[in-house]
Amino acid sequence: MVDKILALFTFLLVFATVLPLWRYEAWWVRGLDFPRLQFMIIALLLLAADAIALDMYRSDTWLMAGMAFACACFHFGWILPYTRLFPVEVKPSRHQNREHLIRIMTANVLTPNRNFSGLLDLVTKHAPDVLVTLETDLWWQEKLQVLEPDYRYTLKCPLDNKYGMHVYSRLPLEDTAIQFLVEPDVPSMHALVTLHSNVKVRMHFLHPAPPSPTENSASSERDAELLVVAKSVSDELGPIIVTGDLNDVAWSATTRLFRKVSGLLDPRIGRGMFNTFHAGYWFARWPLDHLFHSEHFTLTYIQRLPYFGSDHFPMLVELVYDETHGADQQGLEAEEDDHEWAERKMDAQAVEESDVHEPGK
Repeated sequence: MVDKILALFTFLLVFATVLPLWRYEAWWVRGLDFPRLQFMIIALLLLAADAIALDMYRSDTWLMAGMAFACACFHFGWILPYTRLFPVEVKPSRHQNREHLIRIMTANVLTPNRNFSGLLDLVTKHAPDVLVTLETDLWWQEKLQVLEPDYRYTLKCPLDNKYGMHVYSRLPLEDTAIQFLVEPDVPSMHALVTLHSNVKVRMHFLHPAPPSPTENSASSERDAELLVVAKSVSDELGPIIVTGDLNDVAWSATTRLFRKVSGLLDPRIGRGMFNTFHAGYWFARWPLDHLFHSEHFTLTYIQRLPYFGSDHFPMLVELVYDETHGADQQGLEAEEDDHEWAERKMDAQAVEESDVHEPGK
């Protein structure tokens, strides 16, 4: 009986491992991109169970154990870059010159959450230069007004559909735009941020809707929004930062495609996963809140901040503009097939590079 139960679980694991290789965009396929760490742990537990409970002299035992081991190795390969076993992609900063620093905090507040004081305490403690809030409605906008004496530059798009977005900045914002690139009720924000050194940084703030049974039935809308922004920054020579809750895990094929097409770097590579969702379930957490940047920046630190009542943990990232030190940093490189795949995804949603506001141009 035990062997049949282990065989069933092994089959389900193999199925869940292989299915995401299919480029089908349905939520029930793309959702399997998320729990690769959990799948790896399950595979190792199955391997241990096979060794303890089954006859290791039987060929079918070795077959099941081999499949479990292969699944564990496969999932580990996806998450390996987000461990300290992998070389860092972004160099540590060699100085902390305030003139060239930018500290960014992103916080998906969870609209029904009412612990605004918890978020304000984090803002006071960490003093970000730019605060990005997601899922913020008019209630949250009213509560966050107390920040405006210090954060004089703002972008506001309060919504009741869990896609409201606000940006509060100590640094000047120029050439700003609020757009609805793919879906009519899902905004994105775009701005030119001026550092104390007068260096102007092109920034894009995103929160596309996820593929799920309660949101979009497929990932096509999310993928198109990410990739059209990736295309719009791909030929930019100046400093760029893209951040937000992208509703996709760092190691998914779509996020990798975003990195390839955009040419942007991921400061988490070689440093950790920084799982931000779900804050309420320690056993089911994934890195959904992201920050990518151009080679103009190096990293002072990256930190997941404490729980304040949302289903997401906030993230804090401090970068230093150091074009000389960062010049040889390089991320993933796109091949012809990657560009073709990205174009197909954008065409499916009738969105193109020219639709994206390009601050400073």
